[in-house]
Amino acid sequence: MRKTGLLAVLVVALALPAFTGLSVAEEKGHGSMPGMHGESKTQGHGMMSMGDKVFEGKVGPWQAEARLVDMKAQMEKSKVSEKMMAKMTHTHHVMFSLEDPAAKKPVTEGKGTVTVTGPDMKQVKYDLMGMHGHFGADITLDKPGKYEFSVEIESGGKKGKATFDHEIK
Repeated sequence: MRKTGLLAVLVVALALPAFTGLSVAEEKGHGSMPGMHGESKTQGHGMMSMGDKVFEGKVGPWQAEARLVDMKAQMEKSKVSEKMMAKMTHTHHVMFSLEDPAAKKPVTEGKGTVTVTGPDMKQVKYDLMGMHGHFGADITLDKPGKYEFSVEIESGGKKGKATFDHEIK
């Protein structure tokens, strides 16, 4: 299976539990979805309520939250087959939710990268894609220890950077 095909399958598998009642939400707008009654984008919506919060703060001009999903654990919860899990090439999915504090609106368009430095000091740069209201990438965190994340995002003529650490046990 091609890398993009596996990513699409993974996004669907991760999104299934988060988007129950999607057809009703499409008819009524986001206000009918759980977690969308007056909550800001960074407080959780769909996939952004999954995984562990690993960062909350500023990425340039935006308020941001980053979450890290252990893909194997999430796929087991979603009852994805062992055969499909064996095809995974990455261990985690990192998600960045951004909100423009002046407009009080989510930032969903743009581009970015996240550079991950592992406990062995090896750096790997991943492209962030816009997906389901967040920017995300499948990444590999295959050793226990401290990882440094350096994110750069560009949207609407604005740029932002942030760096944070997270430990994998």
